[in-house]
This record gives sequence, structure tokens and C-alpha cells, in this order.
Amino acid sequence: MKDYIISIDQSTQGTKALLFDRQGILIKRCDMPHRQIVNDKGWVSHDPEEIYGNVIEVIRRVLKEAKVDPSQVAGMGISNQRETSVAWNRATGESVANAIVWQCARATEICERNTIKVHAKDIRQRTGLQLSPYFPAAKMAWLIENVKEAKELATNKNLCLGTIDSYLVFRLTGGKTFGTDYSNASRTQLFDIFRLKWDEDICNWFGIDMEALPQVLDSNADFGSTTCEGIFENPIPIHGVMGDSHAALFGQNCRSAGMTKATYGTGSSIMMNIGTKPVLSKHGVVTSLAWGMNGKVEYVLEGNLNYTGAVITWLKDDMELIQSAKETEGLAKSAIKDDSLYLVPAFTGLGAPYWNSHAKASIVGMDRTTRKAELVRAALECIAYQITDIVNAMEEDIGGQVQSLRVDGGPTGNQYLMQFQSDIVERPVEVSEVEELSGIGAAFMAGFALQMWDEGVYDTMKRVTYQPQMNEEMRSQKIAGWKDAVAGVCKKKGKQKL
Repeated sequence: MKDYIISIDQSTQGTKALLFDRQGILIKRCDMPHRQIVNDKGWVSHDPEEIYGNVIEVIRRVLKEAKVDPSQVAGMGISNQRETSVAWNRATGESVANAIVWQCARATEICERNTIKVHAKDIRQRTGLQLSPYFPAAKMAWLIENVKEAKELATNKNLCLGTIDSYLVFRLTGGKTFGTDYSNASRTQLFDIFRLKWDEDICNWFGIDMEALPQVLDSNADFGSTTCEGIFENPIPIHGVMGDSHAALFGQNCRSAGMTKATYGTGSSIMMNIGTKPVLSKHGVVTSLAWGMNGKVEYVLEGNLNYTGAVITWLKDDMELIQSAKETEGLAKSAIKDDSLYLVPAFTGLGAPYWNSHAKASIVGMDRTTRKAELVRAALECIAYQITDIVNAMEEDIGGQVQSLRVDGGPTGNQYLMQFQSDIVERPVEVSEVEELSGIGAAFMAGFALQMWDEGVYDTMKRVTYQPQMNEEMRSQKIAGWKDAVAGVCKKKGKQKL
């Protein structure tokens, strides 16, 4: 009888190992950051070798610090930053270049080629995704075109292309499993979400050989076994592989149609479960697969934001206005009440629902009274405005209202932000008392697959609820100012129509 599940949450900023007991309670967490590699062109990269090394190290540390014998671990799950794209050598498992991070817009030119643009409608109708350099299709094409070794390996049928999950599974299993799950596959812009297979036409349009792509499996499938480089004397099975936002949806127990959550991370994913029948959005969000379980898939509507928590990182590391994210709440509360300052964080363009990769970041409405506190508050508020834009778009698509918004992620600890979010979206906001919903979702999925627990595991989840307090006149005024600010940064290229 083994008593523990390990979950790996491989996110944009770092890697976490989470250790859960037989009741599904998180008993220990260990984190390691990795380098954010940004060049003078603004390209954002990660070193896959560093990430893999960190995965092994955080597993070693979490077991040691919890004083748990590795023999007591039943299995592991993995949640991952999704659109970040990796190319590696099938024979050695070694990456051939730094991974292109989901935030990076270096592949914009590929999406703007006439040979690709002419197929934009077909791509969206098959994949559910708006043509964009945000997704791995263009990123993988860029790697093949610009990395000599990747091009040579592709020619020799020795290239592997995938998202972080498939790279980690490949490395952890010693190359025995080259697989991904439905949630991650559906975010590549290469996967037909209706026929549930890689789309040969789309792969050809982007110049990608389907043989270089992983096998697509249920999220609770057996992805092979691993010793984690000798940590486990007897290999443990890998289950519960999901993209981080899908894992958070599962962890939040949003498993019925209409339930909606927002994950506040470096960027944000706002996701609504729409059940077993897909709906193609007409209002700027996208359709993806939630997960696959036991041969059945479920679908979601989703909107993605490039800069939410990353705006706070920008304030700290680049502007040097704060020493830590914890300062933002006090500064926001001390700012001049209800001023007209807006920050539109289009540092690498705007994602959903605007889809304008040419938009530039802007600060709008400054006057002589603008200080650090006002700018920090505007940075927090832009997170809530962006999420509200997406919730409103989803409501248009389903012809109904979201009853409440379940939220998770580090920034949800900021009481000012959470109250403002509830005020602007005009819905109750339910904040999980634990931050690690992506890791929890992967762990719960793995635990279900290994029959470690039943539905009662969700009873361990506790939430704090914020109710709307802002009057309608003020809310309407603030939203109108936000929409004017966004229109200003989109003006040059115009809003891209669906």
C-alpha cells in the first residue's frame, strides 16, 4: 500500500514538486526557478536541459524535506506551461535549441505569410484556434527553419517536436514514451479537435512532419514509468498529464458544463467547461479540449493573456518600482481613489479577445498627480480588466451568464486585486485557499487513475468568496475608460476580425 503521489508543475517561471498524501492533501512543496532568456529582440526562451535537471532536483528535495521514503510513492502527474515549444534529438533526448516560450512572438512573420494566411479560416475551423504566433505550430516551424540541427534531424526523421510535457515524459522514460495528452495537443494549432488527430494539411502548411509529433493519449493514460534518474529504485508510473490551465480546471472541480475558472500566473488562462460538444467562438476566444479520460473527451472555451502576473514582474525587475509582489496591495490601496490611469500590457501584443500581435504597451491617463502608487494600482487593475473582457466574450458565445468565477494562482492572494476583479466582472469570485491548482489537478488525475482516492478528495478544497461592491455607474465608467485605452493601442493595425 503506497501512500503518496508526486505532481510536477512545470511553469513559466520555475518548476514545483508537490507531494500529496492518501487523502489528497498537499503535505510538501519544493520550487526551483529557471532562467528567463530574453534577447535584444525581445525573444523569450527557456533552456530545456535546465528545466529537466530542475524536475529531477525538486523531486529529490521534496522527498528529502518531507522525510518520505521514495518506495512509498505510487506514481506521478505532470502539469506544464503549454505552448512553449521544444525540438530534440530522438536518439539522444537532448534538445537542439532553447525552447520558444509561449509569450514569444518571434514567429509572427510565419503566420503572416500568404501561404499560411490563406488557410486561417480552415485552421480555426479544425483546431478551434485563431491563427497566431502564440501557438506552437508557428514556433515549431520557426525552429525547423532557423536551427540547423533541427532541420537536419527533420530530414533524417530523427527530430522530435513537442510541448514541455512530451519532452519531460520522453526524458523521464528514457525515450520509451513519446506522448502528449489531448489538452496539450489541442493547443498546438496542429490538432483537429473534432477528428481527434494531427491534421495532415495543417502540418504540411507549416512544414512539419507528423512523424516528428508525439502520440496523443488520454490525460489519465499510462505514460510509462520512470526512476527519475535513480531516485526511485523501482520505476513509478506517470499519469495525469495535462496543460497547466486544464489541470487547474480539473483541480478546481470545474467538471460540469458552464463552470469557469481563471488561473493567474505569469499570463492567465480563463477557461469554461462546455461539455462534450464543441462550440466555435464568434467573440475572440478559442475552443480547446479540456482533457481526455477513459476514451471520452470534453471541450472548453478559453481566452489567454500574455501579461498578468508578468506585469508585476515588470514592475519589480524592469521598472524597479517595487521589491516584491507583496508590496502591490498596500500601494494600490494608498493610490488616489478612482483616478483615470490605465496600463495596457501589450508588451508582446494582445491575445484574446483582441488578437493583435502588433499592439504596443501603453500607459494612458497620466497627470501631475500620478505617482508610483497609481501606476502599481493600474498594473493590478489591468489584470482584472483583461479577464473580464474574456468572461464577457464567453458569455456571448454560450448565450448565458457565468454564475461565479473560480480563481487560482499566486496573484489571487492580493485582496485588492480580488475585490476589484469581483467588482469589474460583476460576479462572485471564489479564491482557492491553495495556490497550486495546476499541480493539484495533475495529482488528482493521477490519483484517480491509480485508484488512490474517489470524488471525496475534492472535499479538501477550501475557498474564500469576494462579492461585487462597486456601484454600476462607477463600474461602467471604469470599463469604458479601459476599452478606450485598448482601442488606442490597437488603432494602427486595427482589431483582427474572426
